[in-house]
Amino acid sequence: MSAEAVFVEPPEPQPAPPPPVRKRFANPRHDPAWVRWGLTSFAVIVVGILVVVPVVNIFYEALKEGVRVYWDNLVADPDTRHSILLTATVVPIALVANIVFGVAAAWAIARFNFPGRTLLTALIDLPFAVSPVVAGLMFVLIFGLQGYLGPFLRDDGFAVMPYLTSAGGVFVLVVLYFLYRPANSAARRGLWRRPAWLVLPTAGAVLFVLGVVVQQRLGVWPRNESLKIIFATPGLVLATAFVTFPFVARELIPIMEAVGSDEELAALNLGANGWQMFWHITTPNIKWGLVYGIILCNARAIGEFGAVYVVSGHIAGQTDTMPLRIEKLFQEYNLPGCFAVASVLTLLALLTLVAKTRLERKIPSVTHAPTGEKAGA
Repeated sequence: MSAEAVFVEPPEPQPAPPPPVRKRFANPRHDPAWVRWGLTSFAVIVVGILVVVPVVNIFYEALKEGVRVYWDNLVADPDTRHSILLTATVVPIALVANIVFGVAAAWAIARFNFPGRTLLTALIDLPFAVSPVVAGLMFVLIFGLQGYLGPFLRDDGFAVMPYLTSAGGVFVLVVLYFLYRPANSAARRGLWRRPAWLVLPTAGAVLFVLGVVVQQRLGVWPRNESLKIIFATPGLVLATAFVTFPFVARELIPIMEAVGSDEELAALNLGANGWQMFWHITTPNIKWGLVYGIILCNARAIGEFGAVYVVSGHIAGQTDTMPLRIEKLFQEYNLPGCFAVASVLTLLALLTLVAKTRLERKIPSVTHAPTGEKAGA
């Protein structure tokens, strides 16, 4: 009995299920359009009302009566002219002092660990926490006629000047010694081979004594005359330098810490002295941060009001800086003259803002650039 073959048709393939429909969610990285446009419009309105409109109004009021009147308000008035010259005198002196202090403080904090390092870092920020008026009052209590040093300064204040200038000369000698002394002991010749603990005290003592004797013999400084600090230019310089000295140091400390000391140590090992290392290695690494700090320090010094108001005495034609002169002209209802001086300060502020914006693009490339990128730059 033969088996009959049975042919079975294969089942038809089932259609593939449709792909799941993905639900589109809003990109979490982007806010809705109404939020973006709303916040942007609010920011533009606030900046326009609080910044743009006042700035434009200052220049409009200053030039409203013509360029000739504007120029006369700045130059023809002797008190206004003196305030501009006094500001141009006080600000550079305070700026130089802050550059020296800022570089020295940043170098010490970024390169060395020493007792009191945290305290020094906190003291650098002190002017940010203390009111400028309180800072001015502090100088009045120290150098004023009724202050701690007032009687001495009133009777014969110039008697201390030979000692101060001689001490400054000794400090410069010490700095120059370490800057130009060869780091490699094999490269030292002559006086450089002598130990520093013997050379510096001897040379410093001789220079100090000679400086004091020569100045006293030649009568460089007046005798039996008062040295006026408060209500005079020295007080203005002290107050301005105090409220502005954190700017340079605060810009340089993070840059020097980010750059590190490897390149400087390599330069010393190759025979460079302190000055060569600082000028050819350190300065190129910190130059943009230094310029940035100088710009901020200069802007703050030009516009300082509170501390300068306290120590100046507000004497027209003698101790009035530009901000003080603006306040006095406003009190005298001399609005054209007030706005003329204010326009100069505003113009300086705008130039500072432009320079600051341009430098901000350069500073991150110094502090955050990869090592290979910096090496190929």
